[in-house]
Amino acid sequence: MGVVTKRSSMTFYSDGASHYSHRVRIVLAEKGVAVEVQDVDPANKPAELSDHNPYNELPTLVDRDLVLYEADIMMEYLDERFPHPPLLPVYPVARAQSRLMMYRIKKDWATLVDAIIADPDAKDANAKRKEFKESLLATAPIFAEKPYFMSDEFTIVDCCVAAILWRLPVLGIELVEPAAKPILTYMERIFEREAFKESLSEIEVEMHV
Repeated sequence: MGVVTKRSSMTFYSDGASHYSHRVRIVLAEKGVAVEVQDVDPANKPAELSDHNPYNELPTLVDRDLVLYEADIMMEYLDERFPHPPLLPVYPVARAQSRLMMYRIKKDWATLVDAIIADPDAKDANAKRKEFKESLLATAPIFAEKPYFMSDEFTIVDCCVAAILWRLPVLGIELVEPAAKPILTYMERIFEREAFKESLSEIEVEMHV
């Protein structure tokens, strides 16, 4: 995802290793948005980032005079700004359910993922790996029901799920149990999408080498 200027004057400050940045890059790729992606080392942030973002955090999205600095808000903004293909359902009940699933992914999975990545050798890291893997396996029947996560179409929820599942090798988690087959089938389907491949940073590509 390089510099393109035909449709947008948008800059995305991205952490190439972070699943929060990744989920936004997936949305950008699915929408075909013209964007300049700035790969930022979190330990060596550019000075202009703090000018844009009062928290000096990644990811940060700059679209002309608008600055956004919360991944889920960016995803919803992009879905509204570039309506095709739609990643959130049209109807309020279904939209609310999608938002609730994003919240649950954050609470149930992302907190464990963040803790493991922050300190993979911590005393409780293996316990967190076990908890996360068990939670994943418990949702396997959901992956089996429809081609995408609780949906017949690719949605904003898949962007969140895919960014986490791509990191299983980094997390030290292998899904070898027969019960994991629906998850593995889902992963194969998502990871083969052209937009998903385009979304990957150099660091993320190396996660599966």
